[in-house]
Amino acid sequence: MTIATALARPLLAGAFVYGGLDALRNPAGKVAVGEPVLEPISEATGWDERRLVAVNGGVQVAAGVALALGILPRAAATVLAASLVPTTLASHRFWERDDAAAKQADTLHFLQSLAMLGGLVFAATSTGGRPSVPWLTKRAAHRLAESTGDVVGHLRPG
Repeated sequence: MTIATALARPLLAGAFVYGGLDALRNPAGKVAVGEPVLEPISEATGWDERRLVAVNGGVQVAAGVALALGILPRAAATVLAASLVPTTLASHRFWERDDAAAKQADTLHFLQSLAMLGGLVFAATSTGGRPSVPWLTKRAAHRLAESTGDVVGHLRPG
């Protein structure tokens, strides 16, 4: 692992651990803000909004710690990205704001969340210089096809 990766992962993860802990401690405040997004999810799952906020907070803490420590970092980044989308859509609804200052603040936070999403996508797809699973799969399939072709060539009557 490079020094940049060792530094970047905990820096990216810190916001999720902090925000997730806050959601676990104070779900009521987040429920009020996220009502437009939480209500349909609550109806679909049968869970109340406070529980949804707490579960999302717990997921963010666990995945954030995993990312910071380099434990299954690609999976942790993917989970964080998936949790960030509804959180952002619930919390930073700048398009609904009438007050110019509130709209500007929510727009900034929305864009910051998009930047974090970009970092998570990068972390989720980074192989650290190792071959990716799709590349390894293609290579194995190619080698199998070559070896099968060799066997078939030997079996043909001359």
